[in-house]
Amino acid sequence: NPDEVVAVGAAVQAGILRGDIKDMILLDVTPLSLGVETHGGVFTKVIERNATIPTKNSLIFTTVADQQNKVTVHVLQGEREFARDNKSLGKFDLVGIPPAPRGVPQIEVTFSIDSNGIVSVTARDQATGQSTGVQINPAGGLSQDEIDRLVNEAAEHSRIDATRRETRMLQNKLEGMIYTNDKVFREFGKMLSEEDRSKVQQCIAKAKESATSEEKQRLNDAIFELQTASRILTSVMLYNPLKMNVPGDAP
Repeated sequence: NPDEVVAVGAAVQAGILRGDIKDMILLDVTPLSLGVETHGGVFTKVIERNATIPTKNSLIFTTVADQQNKVTVHVLQGEREFARDNKSLGKFDLVGIPPAPRGVPQIEVTFSIDSNGIVSVTARDQATGQSTGVQINPAGGLSQDEIDRLVNEAAEHSRIDATRRETRMLQNKLEGMIYTNDKVFREFGKMLSEEDRSKVQQCIAKAKESATSEEKQRLNDAIFELQTASRILTSVMLYNPLKMNVPGDAP
């Protein structure tokens, strides 16, 4: 019962102030999770709800396009799985990222919350050390009723949101595998037998057709097919004197 929780909390606080309670420390916590929007509109939490403050956490992200020289950091607050369903707190850009294939740059995003509840968000390119950031007061403008509403909405939609997120992550994985296989095929495809070359091309073509599907089985089937293509291409790369730097799938 929220009213009882508030009443008990107030009584405990009063007891501490009067000196009646001496062996208890009250700690502030984050009312909602904080994070950023990632590829496909997914909300990726950096600091979880109810984390004790002050607190700090960092995650590493990367680019989703070749030669991408800028990333936009969209800061959000909430408990839903997708950015559009959470509260936007602000955006900022990290520019000057050296040109590189997708998946190569390493962008460290750090959230820190001080004892006053002020959130500092920074993004730093690990290759150059260049960074930028913003300060936010996430509690501003949100009443306890609004916080409760957001938490309850997340609980009500948890099953649907989880399914949507799983589908989106499969799409992201398939997209990354298509990119990697395409890149390797352009470099080494001419060294394949006619049969293997045709098989790899068919796998990639089918995967591209399935890339935007909402059916998890179809996405998983396409991923399985691409894994077959990857094995064929890997065998050629291993026995070829040329070396190629192929980035991993972008998260």
